[in-house]
Order: sequence, then C-alpha cells, then structure tokens
Amino acid sequence: MSSNMPEPTPLIEAPKSKLPLIIGVVAAAAIVIGGLAFFLTRDDDSGSDLTKVTLGVVGADDPYWETFKDAAREEGIDLQVKNFGDYNQPNPALSEGELDLNQFQHIIFLADYNVQNEDDLVALGSTATYPLGLYSTKYTSLDDIKAGETVIVPDDETNQARGLVLLQSKGLIELTDGGTPFSTIKDVDTAASKVKIKAVQASITPSSLPDVAAAIINNDYVEDAGLKFEDALATDDPADPKALPYVNIFAVRAEDKDNPTYKKLIEIFQNNEDVQKGVYETSGDTAELVKIPVEDLQKSLDDTEKQVRERQ
Repeated sequence: MSSNMPEPTPLIEAPKSKLPLIIGVVAAAAIVIGGLAFFLTRDDDSGSDLTKVTLGVVGADDPYWETFKDAAREEGIDLQVKNFGDYNQPNPALSEGELDLNQFQHIIFLADYNVQNEDDLVALGSTATYPLGLYSTKYTSLDDIKAGETVIVPDDETNQARGLVLLQSKGLIELTDGGTPFSTIKDVDTAASKVKIKAVQASITPSSLPDVAAAIINNDYVEDAGLKFEDALATDDPADPKALPYVNIFAVRAEDKDNPTYKKLIEIFQNNEDVQKGVYETSGDTAELVKIPVEDLQKSLDDTEKQVRERQ
C-alpha cells in the first residue's frame, strides 16, 4: 500500500433540484445491480455453457478426483463428484437418476447387481484393475497365522469369492468348488481348511482387524484405515488375463451408453497423464491401468450376468 495520502476529494455543489440526484442514484444502482448479476451468473473460467454431470464414487477424497474435475472443466464439463459410504449405494442412485454415471465397481459386482435387481446398467469405460489384499495388525507373515484362527472376508458375493480364491491360493482354506468367481463361504471345506472364515460388510473389514488374525480388505478402504498397501500379507495379480471381470469401470444407464459428454469423461480419465498418475499413486503404485474397448467390457458383463443367472 502506498504511504502517500490521497488528494482531497473536491466538494460538489448540492443540486438545486432533487431530480438530477434521483436520476444519478438510479443509474448508479442499475450499474451495480447489472455488474452483480453478471458476476453471479458467469462461470469463473469457461462462460456459462458448462455441461453439469454428477458422478458417484466410493472414496471421493482421493486427490485425483479434483484433478479429474479440473481436466473435465477444461473440456466444458462441470463434474460434480458425489461420495457414497459403501458399495451398495451408487448403483441404485444411478438407476433412480440421482447420478449420471458412477465409478467404483468391477464387472462382476455390476453383473450381480443387475441380475439381483433386474436392472440393465451398462459398462461405458475401463479404469484399472486393483489387487485384492490380505491384511493383519497382528502378523507380518502368512506363516504366523495359527490354525483355527479367524480370517474375515467381505460379505458382498463378488469380492467375497475373489478373497476366498486368494486365501485358497495361499493355503489357508480349501474350497469344495475348486474356487470360482462365484465361490461363497458355504463352499469352504472347514475340515480341510487351516483357518475359520467370517463375512462382514466390506466397509468394516479394517475396523475388525484387532479381533481376528487377518482380513481381506478392498482397495478403497486400505489407506482410510491407516494401512499401507505394501503391508499386505498377500495379494492377487491384477495383470492376470483372468482378471478381466475384476476390471473397474464407469457405469451408466443403458439409454445413456452413447452420450457424448459421458464418453468424453472416459476419454479424459484414460488419457490425462495427471489423472492417471493420481490413480496409480492413490493405489500405492499397485493398480494396473487399462484401456479396454467398451465392446469387450460389455461382453464380459453380459457373459458374467448369464453365469449369475445360471447359478440361481
């Protein structure tokens, strides 16, 4: 701020008539109101023609969502990211029109949801495959887990099956069906298994750790629980070709599968280097970033839905 004192404002002679004063006040007010209206209605960066889109996710506090929103705005899209506390909420919200699209689930999860709810949500784009890990606050090695102890798995069928297959591959349990994307705790051969299995809601698997030997914890909840990805006792391989049903996807209502704005968001997510870097870093450098043709995603979804129906 300058230290020089401002020049005194010259005195203005009072008007002999009130009419000029009234006109001046009205004109000044019009200018102020007009300017205020412009300020309130203008868009900070891109004018007033941004297309508003609402995206549902689990874990909206991940830093890359802000990066994604900024990148979308540069392309004329006002992206609103809405957070959900667990995996059972974003699909109904999408079906009911509360969201335009969501991004939180893999193909098997969506297939199971569609079949169980007679819905027809579709895959619009791939994001990444995340390894599923087994974590413990009591042990630092699988060998330390004692026979007869309890291991927790998520209670949703798709992540539960994936967790059970991982536990079988590490010699902790035996599955009577050999291990498939549809295995459940009913398929655990208790007599032949080293540990007992208990299923709980995915969002509370981390908080259950103090009471059990270990837990299968979904990627979204690892860091929020104060855990580190590198501390996992075991993980599956996201690069395995058999992992296609576990690719995470953007999902939309069937009638929106050709929406150009939504397709543009997929393109931004998959090709913006800062967004991709953020996704990878948020996963603890464990994500397998993928760009899979939407036709292949939808075929996998259709095939998986068929398998789910056959098992009913």
